[in-house]
Amino acid sequence: MKEQLAKIRSEALAAFASAPDSAALDALRVQYLGKKGELTGVLKMMGKLSAEERPAMGQLANEVRAALETAIEETSAKLAEAALEQQLKDEAVDVTIPGTEVKMGHKHPMYIALDEIKDIFVGMGFTVLDGPEVELAEYNFDRLNAEEGHPSRDWSDTFYFDEDSRVMLRSQTSPMQVRAMDTMELPIRIVAPGRVYRKDEVDATHSPMFHQVEGMVIDKGVTMADLKGTLNTVVEQLYGAGTKTRFRPHHFPFTEPSCEMDVQCHKCGGVGCPTCKGEGWIELLGAGMIHPKVLQMAGINTEIYSGWAFGIGLERTAMRRFKIADLRLIFENDIRFLEQF
Repeated sequence: MKEQLAKIRSEALAAFASAPDSAALDALRVQYLGKKGELTGVLKMMGKLSAEERPAMGQLANEVRAALETAIEETSAKLAEAALEQQLKDEAVDVTIPGTEVKMGHKHPMYIALDEIKDIFVGMGFTVLDGPEVELAEYNFDRLNAEEGHPSRDWSDTFYFDEDSRVMLRSQTSPMQVRAMDTMELPIRIVAPGRVYRKDEVDATHSPMFHQVEGMVIDKGVTMADLKGTLNTVVEQLYGAGTKTRFRPHHFPFTEPSCEMDVQCHKCGGVGCPTCKGEGWIELLGAGMIHPKVLQMAGINTEIYSGWAFGIGLERTAMRRFKIADLRLIFENDIRFLEQF
């Protein structure tokens, strides 16, 4: 047994010293020191020795095990150091080589237009509000004087979540006007930008998902002249002095009187083209004096207070602002298009 232990020691130390990597060293550890290893096999023969031989052989076996374990630790440390050196060599970076240029992005043209609109209204003393995109019919229709049977409440126009037509994707940001009347003290001056949803067919000026900016003023002595003056000021700040607009009579259930505001087509200058469908004008927003019923449902005394409201399509604002001919370009995320802004 003494000769076997000496042989195991010499062979194991030589094998450990020549191990090429940590995986090979671990395999050798199992070969010599594992449960079924060579040293373990020899130790199982201890029972065959006489009582006088066992202490000496036991001490020798422990010395061999200790020597092998020490050798494994030392070799493992050397292999780890060598592996680290090789890794550093392989992953070395030449700091003198110019780095890869980081290309900075920029705001989307639509959000440039939105920030400009918000800056204009904030400068006029308006508060910017945000609200839920999943809305209740109470706020999207009922409180805005659009009663049951109104065309805008039809399933062909609005995205509903339930069969009772009470929960929907909002079709306008007007509900924020109602929420403002319920929670804010008079006088009120707010704008409410956000995504809205309608079952529109996609074309050069329409999309089933688009963005609106709604605004509202409620105060004493507010008139239609205040509405027109404010909107013309906003348009001139957006598109430049002398921008041509027109106001057309219209009907909205939540305003009376109501109007639509158009801006002269930026593509053809009023002559007529596919972008404006040959009309020379592009509808920009709907507006009007807030209907007395809407104010009364919010508990506002219509003998003292009046107000106006508007809703502007953000995509169309960006189209006019940046001379974009087709609304679909705004949503396609074509980098060749976006890099122009």
